[in-house]
Amino acid sequence: MNYPVYLDNNATTPMDARVLDAMLPYFTHHFGNAASNAHIYGWEARDAVDHAREETAALIGAEPKEIVFTSGATESDNLALKGVYDRYRMKGNHIITCRTEHKAVLDSCKHLENAGAEITYLPVHHDGRIDTTQLEQAIRPTTILIAIMYANNETGTIQPVKEISTIAKKHGIIFFSDATQAVGKIPVNVLDDGIDLMAFSAHKMYGPKGVGGLYVRRKSPTVKLTAQIDGGGHEKGMRSGTLNVPGIVGLGKACSICAGELSQESARLSHLRDELEKELLDIPDTYLNGYPKMRLPQVTNIAFGFVEGESLKMGFHKHIAISSGSACSSASMEPSHVLKAMGLGDLLAQSSFRFSLGRFTTEEDIHYAVRHVRETVTQLRNMSGVWKMYSSGSYSDQSSWQHTD
Repeated sequence: MNYPVYLDNNATTPMDARVLDAMLPYFTHHFGNAASNAHIYGWEARDAVDHAREETAALIGAEPKEIVFTSGATESDNLALKGVYDRYRMKGNHIITCRTEHKAVLDSCKHLENAGAEITYLPVHHDGRIDTTQLEQAIRPTTILIAIMYANNETGTIQPVKEISTIAKKHGIIFFSDATQAVGKIPVNVLDDGIDLMAFSAHKMYGPKGVGGLYVRRKSPTVKLTAQIDGGGHEKGMRSGTLNVPGIVGLGKACSICAGELSQESARLSHLRDELEKELLDIPDTYLNGYPKMRLPQVTNIAFGFVEGESLKMGFHKHIAISSGSACSSASMEPSHVLKAMGLGDLLAQSSFRFSLGRFTTEEDIHYAVRHVRETVTQLRNMSGVWKMYSSGSYSDQSSWQHTD
C-alpha cells in the first residue's frame, strides 16, 4: 500500500494508465491543431477529437454534436448558467437552484444576481434531497432555468432527476444538471433522464485535469447558449479557444473505459464502501450524512460526534487522505455549506469527513483506514473534557453535536 491511503477520489482521481497511453502520441507525434484544415497534422488532430467526442457522447446517451469540450466542469457550469441567462433573459430572469450545489454553480448564480437575475435557492431535507413539490411551487412565469446537480459531491446523495425533468418539461423550462460526480460512476443517460444541459469533468473519472464537457441538447427542445469565451468560433461558436487535443483524447478514453467497466466497478466499490461505513458507524456517536439508499456507490460521509474537527484532520493526514468538504472549498475554515443546509450544527459539520473510494482502492486500504480512524477518534476523545463529561452523563449542552436523523 501507498501511504497515506488515498480515499479522496471525489476530489480527483489518479489517471488510468490506459488513458495516459492514449494521450501521449498527441503531445509529440500527432501534435497538430484540430482547427488546421490545410494539412495532415490538423486532420489527424481533428479526427482524434471527433473520435473522443463519439466516446464521450456514448457514455451519456447523447449525440456527438451535442458535446461541447471545455476546460472542466467549473467552466461548463459557468457556460450553462450564464449562457442560458444571456440568451433567454428577454423571456425571463428567474433561475431555480439548490442550497447544496457545488460552489461553481452557487457562485455563478451570485454573479447572475448582480446582473439582474432572480435566484431561488431550494432547501433540502436532512438526507440532502430536494422536495419536488417545493420545486414546482417555486416556478414563476419568468423561470427560464432549473439547475439541480445529479449527485452531491460531499455526500453522494442522488437527486430525483427524472422527477425534476418531468416538472421542467411540463412548464417549458430548461433543466441543467451538474453531473460531475455521477458521470462514469453510475448509469447516466441524458435522454432517459430528460436533461437539457449537463456538466462533467475528466479528472473525476480517471482522466486528465483541465478538460471536461457540457452536453447541450439539440432538439426537443433545442437549447441555445450565448458564448462566454469569444475568439475563433470553436465548438460551434459556444466555446472559442484552441482545442486541448491530448486532454480531449484522454477524456474520450476515460469515458470509453467507464462505459465498459461501470457495472463491475460500481458493485466492487459499493461493497468496499459498505464495509468501511459499517465499521466506522460502529464507533460510538458517529452518524451517516446523506441519503442511505439513493447515493453514489463510492462515497460515504461520516460525522464524528464529540471530537474536534481540526484535531481529527491533523490526526488523519499522515495516514489517510480524505476531505471534510468539497476540494474547491477546502481552504475555508467555515463548516460545509452542504452539511449546514442538511441541518447539522457547526461543530458536527466540522467533524464530518468524506471517504470517497476509487478504481484503485483495495480491501487492504479499507482495513487500514478503519483501524487508523478508530485509533485516532479514541485517542482524541480520551483527551477531551467534553467527551468525558458526555460519557459520565454530566454534559448538558448536546445541541452543537446533535445530528438530524
